[in-house]
Amino acid sequence: MALRAGIVGLPNVGKSTLFNAVSNSAKAQASNYRFCTIEPNVGLVNVPDKRLNVLAELVSPEKIVPTQIEIVDIAGLVKGASKGEGLGNKFLANIREVDAIIHVVRCFEDENVLREEGPINPISDKEIIETELQLKDLESVEKKLSRAEKMAKTGDAKSKAEFEILKKCKAHLEQGKNILSIDLSKEDKLVIAENFLLTDKPVLYVANVDEASMHSGNKYSDLLVAAAKKEGAEVIIMTNAIEAQIAEFENPEDKQMFMEEYKMDEPALDRLIHSAYNLLNLSTYFTAGVQEVRAWTIHKGWKAPLAAGVIHSDFEKGFIKAEVIAYNDFVQYKSEAACRENGKLRIEGKEYVVQDGDVMHFRFNV
Repeated sequence: MALRAGIVGLPNVGKSTLFNAVSNSAKAQASNYRFCTIEPNVGLVNVPDKRLNVLAELVSPEKIVPTQIEIVDIAGLVKGASKGEGLGNKFLANIREVDAIIHVVRCFEDENVLREEGPINPISDKEIIETELQLKDLESVEKKLSRAEKMAKTGDAKSKAEFEILKKCKAHLEQGKNILSIDLSKEDKLVIAENFLLTDKPVLYVANVDEASMHSGNKYSDLLVAAAKKEGAEVIIMTNAIEAQIAEFENPEDKQMFMEEYKMDEPALDRLIHSAYNLLNLSTYFTAGVQEVRAWTIHKGWKAPLAAGVIHSDFEKGFIKAEVIAYNDFVQYKSEAACRENGKLRIEGKEYVVQDGDVMHFRFNV
């Protein structure tokens, strides 16, 4: 599943540094000047999951395969981007292609890191990005609204419904609010889905703080947390430069020593990746055998045949049933055979909604 989270923010807030830390398949240039990133960098990111290692210890597979999401490092946006300032139109087009937004906000002071927006102000920085996205959405909605109005006058019921929804969206955007915060039904959302509105994407904030604030945050990150709370969004507080250094270690013992030096139990990146995964409304199930123990990504709420299709389309087309063991039961009884003997292996049909952590084996016929 090529689900993508895009890293956005003003220039020189630490986006590319974060991308380098989080991505295990690509490296982005990180420099102290505006628009260092022009073409978006794309990297596949392993989703940390301790359950994989636990299952591997029990099964002793030939390999372990984690699930992944795509992270996209997008060029820095500036005020006026919706009108083409900076790399405006290119930036906004790149955002349109992602499923969720990781918004990096500068929450540190450093005279050596270029900043043209004046004194450090995370709320103002956050609003610059939001305003540009809202203005671009307003432009898109107004164009669509004009066409929908003409069609509605012909008596077309679908166009009439679309016209009313778009009017609601327009009024909302004109109040400086994101589309995501409108109370629309699933049906209404489908009507406007083809517009790929930028402010309809879920957002996760990263407060990039100085080293001294990496555990407790600071006055700047506190402001961001308070603002994000009002919109029901999460903030991950981290020091991007430190996380990038942690990611460079190949030896686990060296990495652990480095983290201990900074009094860290785990990289903040792990929390960030998990939060991005949840933001995309994703869930994980496992397959466990001697060849491999593997994590598979699905959307929460998917039924067994659709989940099976992630492995191969034939699994979905010819789905017969699924053998399911809850993760905790597998860990308790330590093998598939023991789970079967103790009645912990269930046979589920086409209507079964896969649960996070299920260990599954699919039976199919094509």
